[in-house]
Amino acid sequence: MIIVLNGYPGVGKLTIGRKLAEIVKGRLLDIHTVYNLAFALTEFKSPAFIATVEQVEAIAHDLIHQLPDDVPVVLTTVLAGDDPWGNAEWDRIVQLGKDRPPLCVVHVACSLDENIVRIQSAERDMKRKPRDPEMARRNQLGAKVLAGIDQPNLLELDVTALTPEQAAQAIADWSGAV
Repeated sequence: MIIVLNGYPGVGKLTIGRKLAEIVKGRLLDIHTVYNLAFALTEFKSPAFIATVEQVEAIAHDLIHQLPDDVPVVLTTVLAGDDPWGNAEWDRIVQLGKDRPPLCVVHVACSLDENIVRIQSAERDMKRKPRDPEMARRNQLGAKVLAGIDQPNLLELDVTALTPEQAAQAIADWSGAV
């Protein structure tokens, strides 16, 4: 099973993903674990950045394929809109889901006010995560459709009033029924 938590920065994907991995007794691969090598050593969205992300992602996917089939994997990502690189990245996730079914996609969202509070958290610095409240405003007001909207196993989850534990349990309950 692959459970993808897709949502804009600051909605709580990593925090929920950590709790979810505990509940389902699975593994967590956070998008920043994949991206941080590229962030540290290349310029954002440069050809070297893209190549680095793709290489790290390939290693991660190879390791996921080596896990026992009964070990769920929780992925976090931010993929939205329509651009060739994002589409290719989404296609690789979908293929991973075909290899380790089912693919469960969760669109994680929260209110703008909550998103602004969350995105400014000092803890985000430790993972090189953006902390700009204007980013939250831009994402919420000009939101592009999140990747996975066409997947048969899709849960749209507003986590504004949920604790990370409640959100993770809701996802675990839903994905267990898929």
